[in-house]
Amino acid sequence: MKKNLETLCIHGGWKPTKGEPQQLPIYQSTTFKYDTSEQMARLFDLKDDGYFYTRLANPTNDAVARKIAALEGGVGAVLTSSGQAASFYSVFNICEAGDHFISTNTIYGGTYNLFGVTLKKLGIECTFVDPDWDDERIEACFRPNTKCVFGESISNPGGNILDIERFARLAHAHGVPLIVDNTFPTPINCRPFEWGADIVTHSTTKYMDGHACQVGGVVVDSGNFDWDAYADKFPGLTTPDESYHGLTYTKAFGRMAYCTKLVSQLMRDLGSIPSPQNAFLLNLGLETLHLRVARHCENAQKVAEWLQAQPEVAWINYAGLPGNKYYELACKYMPKGTCGVIAFGLKGTRQDAIRFMDSLEFISIVTHVADARTCVLHPASHTHRQLSDEQLIEAGVAPDLIRLSVGIENVDDIIADLEKAMKK
Repeated sequence: MKKNLETLCIHGGWKPTKGEPQQLPIYQSTTFKYDTSEQMARLFDLKDDGYFYTRLANPTNDAVARKIAALEGGVGAVLTSSGQAASFYSVFNICEAGDHFISTNTIYGGTYNLFGVTLKKLGIECTFVDPDWDDERIEACFRPNTKCVFGESISNPGGNILDIERFARLAHAHGVPLIVDNTFPTPINCRPFEWGADIVTHSTTKYMDGHACQVGGVVVDSGNFDWDAYADKFPGLTTPDESYHGLTYTKAFGRMAYCTKLVSQLMRDLGSIPSPQNAFLLNLGLETLHLRVARHCENAQKVAEWLQAQPEVAWINYAGLPGNKYYELACKYMPKGTCGVIAFGLKGTRQDAIRFMDSLEFISIVTHVADARTCVLHPASHTHRQLSDEQLIEAGVAPDLIRLSVGIENVDDIIADLEKAMKK
């Protein structure tokens, strides 16, 4: 029986049988016992499924990963210790020294630095493109050693909407997958696989958790990209892995090749696995995801309309507003709503923006975003402070941009706090 998203939020991933707990249990154990040496050996050779060490796999983590895979419509998923780890693993699973990939330039500042600085130290080069460039200009950025394209469905912090179908077409024309970070809209509001994306990532720290109580990430594979059709580009998946006795992932695991390699190589060697306790907390958040996302969007729409009418506001970017540059794309990809995050700027100086935030009463100044509480951030002073004004603009972040993450409190109280601070 095919289940709707609301039902999957609650029942996906964990199916208790007679005498088992209704709620997903926490398997807080580093290791798992077997009766014979041969049983353990078959697990290490990837010949049998099972658990032997939590760095590679854990029943609690796997149940939550199955739920998220079902929500996104993927064949498999792997939880990571953070959203940043998910972004890194999604690319590093198919790139190695000497390779190249393309990313939109409007992505989260931490990911921008990961791609532009840290991966360069590993010999992997990234070209950043403006999503507003025409096809010809973006096509010119592809190289023979390009291995993937990366973008955010809704950019953080700018709130721009990615034309997923267009970028999937561009990537596939060059024989590479499209990776989409779907953190802000979540699978409740946007399903990138249905528009041609091949791999989806999330910072589960955000809306999926919803309570700011655990840090995590996830990589989800659609299972749709044909790695063997471009075998020369992806030898890590299509040629024998000597660290597993010559096993070839696409031959041994089919549509699960990408996820299996991610676990058996990257988790084995780098170990960015979440604790079972964190996966358990994430699962509690997922159970109410469909309810919270709707409330976030409802509140954000009202706050955006109020902000748009204020004389102190110089500009606002929220795709739910008719007339917004991304309104049509939002209607196409996210007809139920976008997310609770609004980008806007105040008339005046950067210091005026700081004074505005310092005058808020219950709206919090935090680096976090997308949980139940309304919070605010000035990226140029905080998350993106390592960038110059020129680099900020290149990354799609205006120096005066204020990122407001609208929570699920009473919307009248949210607006009242904003109004009071704005008048100050």
